[in-house]
Amino acid sequence: MKTTNLLHIALVACIACSPGASTETASTTPSVAEAAVDGGQSNVKDDESQKNIVQVAIASPNHKTLVAALKAAEYVDALSNTGPFTVFAPTDEAFEKLPAGTVDNLVKPENKEKLRDILEYHVYVGVIRENMIRDGMTLNQVNGSNVKIGKTSDKVTVNGANVVAIVPTTNGIIYVIDQVLLPPEK
Repeated sequence: MKTTNLLHIALVACIACSPGASTETASTTPSVAEAAVDGGQSNVKDDESQKNIVQVAIASPNHKTLVAALKAAEYVDALSNTGPFTVFAPTDEAFEKLPAGTVDNLVKPENKEKLRDILEYHVYVGVIRENMIRDGMTLNQVNGSNVKIGKTSDKVTVNGANVVAIVPTTNGIIYVIDQVLLPPEK
């Protein structure tokens, strides 16, 4: 055992002292701070794999407002991560149903916490597939408030909003909905 440890120490010392082991390698490797500036998981480029929740939303012509809200709330990286997530994604048309000026007001930096609360009300941690949904079930959302799921033979709703499409992703599932879910007052 002692011989193995001494051999290991000698090998490490030889590698560290060799001419090719200069600080050249360290200087070409970005520091943690430099890597953080370059962005997070959302900046990983991959055109071959199935898309994650954010990539699907960005590619959708019907979710431009949602993507803008995710960017304003700085949640793009969070929803690009492994998950799993169930996201209730309002369409642009759903955002248009809100009172005039609501979205413009929410994306202002001073309203970031309120915007985050609303976006978190649209996210459940875990994957709830359509075959798992039961009428009357309740889900506790990321913001701590509950949503109620409705299900009939041909229709799924969340807090009364109609699910108009279901899109599986690499890090969860998206239920496209026709209304923006507004969390209850706390």
